[in-house]
Amino acid sequence: EFYCVKWISWKGERTPVITQSENGPCPLLAIMNILLLQEGSPTSRCFQVKLPPQKDVITAEELMAHLGDCILAAQPREPSEGLQLNFQQNISDTMTVLPKLSTGLDVNVRFTGVSDFEYTPECIIFDLLNVPLYHGWLVDPQSPETVQAVGKLSYNQLVEKIITCKQASDSSLVSEGLVAEQFLEATASQLTYHGLCELTATAREGELSVFFRNNHFSTMTKHQGFLQEEGVVWESLHNVDGDSCFCDTDFHLSHAPGKGGLPAAPPDPRVQQRQVDQDYMVALSLQQGRGQDPSSVLSDLELARQLQQEEYQQHHPHPHPQQQVPGQVGGRPAGERRQRQRLDLDCTLL
Repeated sequence: EFYCVKWISWKGERTPVITQSENGPCPLLAIMNILLLQEGSPTSRCFQVKLPPQKDVITAEELMAHLGDCILAAQPREPSEGLQLNFQQNISDTMTVLPKLSTGLDVNVRFTGVSDFEYTPECIIFDLLNVPLYHGWLVDPQSPETVQAVGKLSYNQLVEKIITCKQASDSSLVSEGLVAEQFLEATASQLTYHGLCELTATAREGELSVFFRNNHFSTMTKHQGFLQEEGVVWESLHNVDGDSCFCDTDFHLSHAPGKGGLPAAPPDPRVQQRQVDQDYMVALSLQQGRGQDPSSVLSDLELARQLQQEEYQQHHPHPHPQQQVPGQVGGRPAGERRQRQRLDLDCTLL
């Protein structure tokens, strides 16, 4: 069994990461990618794996060998007999768990904190390598009924409680079991808003960690986002799907700079067409809401195309052919209709 190696630019250096082509070895790949990305430091128990520059494919056996070297390097430097015995016991337990990394680990989350897991032998590997393990499946403290029903139980314990409560004769226990079951159903994605907030507060800036969600292990880091991006100030608010765009202080669309300081590449025509289609649907909805004749919808589509073309030309001054748009739209001058449409639709968030 082998995996493809992808070389990326990470902190100014060409760095390899291991890609996954099928389900199964995600715990192994998540841990190995941390060991490839992080900077080695014996004093802080941070271990780093290096691959040859020409490496494009790596086998599972090679990954296990690199992982084993890092685990053995975690041996405590203090000569304390207690620490040495504890390390030897951990190594023995780890040898039992290592084969599971290629098929999947069984971890049991607790709903009280992003780093709260029931301690099992599977967690020893993360402890030895000093790799944080997080999840975001938390109970919202503003929901007292759910807090009482879930308590400090782990996932497995909560499932057992639900089964027991359903068979109970006490109505309060039955109700509590239903609340717990509803919580699991409502948070089937294994991530809650409260958990996301706690993740943001707990993870350190630039920290590399393993994130457990949907029974999958992923490599995760915390980044300051757009803090250093001067061209990102406002975010548009024009639909409920989160498909927004960012603008600068003059409300010009922010584009990622091209390589070597070159301007950004022209927008994908397919993306532009989707935007035109959205404008068309908005125009249709506005006309129907105002009781206008649907036969004038075509002119709204043409107006949407013109607005899209004008916005594109603001950022790309090169001449482009333009479509001819009638001077009257739905009985109003084009300029007046355009102004009203922008007042209805444009909204920005900081």
